[in-house]
Amino acid sequence: MRLGFGKGHNVDPAGVLNAIASAVVVADRDGKIRFVNQATEQLFNASAGVLCRSNLKDFIPGDSPVFSLIAQAIDEATLVADHDLLIESPKIGRHAVNLTVGSMPDENGSAVLTFEPRSIAQKIDNQLLSRNSARSVSAMAAILAHEIKNPLSGIRGAAQLLEQTANEDDRVLTRLICDEADRIVNLVDRMEIFSDKPLERGAVNIHTVLEHVRRLAENGFGQNLHFEEIYDPSLPPVYGNRDQLIQVFLNLIKNAAEAVNSDDGLITISTRYQHGIRLAVAGGDTRVHLPLVVSVRDNGSGIPPDMRESLFDPFVTTKPTGTGLGLALVAKIISDHGGVIEVKDVPTGGAEFQIMLPIYHRTLAENVQDNQKDSWIKEHTL
Repeated sequence: MRLGFGKGHNVDPAGVLNAIASAVVVADRDGKIRFVNQATEQLFNASAGVLCRSNLKDFIPGDSPVFSLIAQAIDEATLVADHDLLIESPKIGRHAVNLTVGSMPDENGSAVLTFEPRSIAQKIDNQLLSRNSARSVSAMAAILAHEIKNPLSGIRGAAQLLEQTANEDDRVLTRLICDEADRIVNLVDRMEIFSDKPLERGAVNIHTVLEHVRRLAENGFGQNLHFEEIYDPSLPPVYGNRDQLIQVFLNLIKNAAEAVNSDDGLITISTRYQHGIRLAVAGGDTRVHLPLVVSVRDNGSGIPPDMRESLFDPFVTTKPTGTGLGLALVAKIISDHGGVIEVKDVPTGGAEFQIMLPIYHRTLAENVQDNQKDSWIKEHTL
């Protein structure tokens, strides 16, 4: 096995791999270990010398999905991944990891395995917590709708009756009562969007959605900004709800617009196909690929570090006049779609929201819709 950076580069590749926090293993189809980095020694509780004389099956049970991923990566000469994968044995203990496996074209029958910290899995857990918080908001909204909207309707009606016989000065007050009643009703309506009713989904052209959102932005809040589009035109349809996806990207692009300088503000919207990512779909037990990646990047000041963990929680905001419901709604909608949303810092400045979504398959769509409806009926039936 050759590891190198080309002529003229005095860089030790083993030193680079040892500096990586993720465990990196090179193994052949049968599981024989050919190379490990230092992080692997910690994960497997063994030295590099011992590991390189061993087989992965000495540390991981032979029926683990790890070995089927190795075979798939080698046979298809591609990159595959599994997230929130559990590896467990008496030698290494119990670990939940994200595993990426890629074939090595120059090495016949070998693959590179990267056991990563549960970065994406942890984000999913955080989003599930955010979704639960959003559902709490939904329950509160239902109570508010019943206990507040009805009395407000009576108050507003009474104010309108008084307005008919009031003088000009008093009409200012009755108008104020009506406006404030409408504002409270609108707030309750905004909170009701967190409802957990079954989501109607189908085949959606993601580029049609993004073009619609971009036009809205360019003719509204983003008139003075520059938009850059980097699209993969060959992408298959997304399995989603068009209106809700518009709401997601409108929220993200509006946030990006508010984060940049109006003089040189740049928002980059990109799409691409990513092989190998698969996760469980909301509302069912099926694990599906999430190969469609949509990114919204800005060149603003980025996300404050102390906001990262709670960024998708309801009522958390950095805006003086913000409600903190926008990103919570985004997280819920993406979770309802069986997708994942991540936020990253951009090295040159700014932030990037990256969304992974499933592609449309008729069989999958039918199964998920049935599971979601059954689940919702059970939750709402005494």
